[in-house]
Amino acid sequence: MKLFEYMNNKKTYIIAEMSGNHDGKIEKALDIVHAAADAGADCLKIQTYTADTITINCHTEPFLVKTGLWQNDYLYDLYTKAYTPWEWTKTIKEEAEKLGMEFLSTPFDFTAVDFLENIGVGFYKIASFEIVDIPLIRKVAETGKPMIISCGMASEDEIREAVETVKKTGNENLILLKCCSAYPTNYSTMNLRTIIDMKEKFGVPVGLSDHSIGTLTDIAAVALGVPIIEKHICLSKEDKTIDGAFSLDKDEFKQMITDVRNTELSLGRVTYGPSEDEAQSYAHRRSLFAVKDIKAGEVFTPENIRSIRPACGLHTRYYDYFINSKKASRDIPFGTPLTWDDVEK
Repeated sequence: MKLFEYMNNKKTYIIAEMSGNHDGKIEKALDIVHAAADAGADCLKIQTYTADTITINCHTEPFLVKTGLWQNDYLYDLYTKAYTPWEWTKTIKEEAEKLGMEFLSTPFDFTAVDFLENIGVGFYKIASFEIVDIPLIRKVAETGKPMIISCGMASEDEIREAVETVKKTGNENLILLKCCSAYPTNYSTMNLRTIIDMKEKFGVPVGLSDHSIGTLTDIAAVALGVPIIEKHICLSKEDKTIDGAFSLDKDEFKQMITDVRNTELSLGRVTYGPSEDEAQSYAHRRSLFAVKDIKAGEVFTPENIRSIRPACGLHTRYYDYFINSKKASRDIPFGTPLTWDDVEK
């Protein structure tokens, strides 16, 4: 899998989440697949559920969304609008793979896992809201395939229970994602430093599932060394799709990936000394020069030698050694870099 190849090479794996941004149209779904590939995404992700597998058709107060983007929608109606028809899945998967991307889906119940197994998915994602669905996590873990679990809203104990559930099945291929399940997410609630703490506490790689607007959070996460970034993609904000408010459009997604790759280049490796690009500048460091004409036998003073650019003369560490104690062995013209031959033995 490209995911593990990237992790070995410290490269960030980019997941483009389609979610409900297809607006119920297979043509738009395939356009999003192409947009993600054109942007340089490594993986195209969808969600596998129906309204009936994620909730029930009940229009009472507990099932009403009371705040946020989907305020006043009942859960069943919201998921009916947002879901991706299962009969599209194989077509989307094949198109993504044809374009060089890997394919990923989030199952929300046992039937979705069985369905995805039948079409040969390579790995799975568990959504933040399902981190407390221990039977579902166990079912996915028992496939033996790599798993990604988002941790939005989860307490430390809830994350630990999910991790232990996976590991008890013998499945060691687990990655967690730091996530804030607010749509969109404010920067002040991202708390990216938690990524480092999660890695230490749970002993698995930790990436980022990002619902914030823009790409600043993603670049910061790359600087922290995340192996994965998941971000929602839409074709255009003007489409007003169900997740469009916290998605990147196709051009923004492309720019994010460019910025991520440039951030990786900037992070580079541990190194000291001049780089190849600095070779020319290296010659313009400071060294000791005669800044007046100096006669043979004359004492070196602050008035006749100085530390200046460029770096043709003796190292500046010898300045104090010369000053008011050593004499010139020969005439030294103004602007001459000092050498040991210029000093009386």
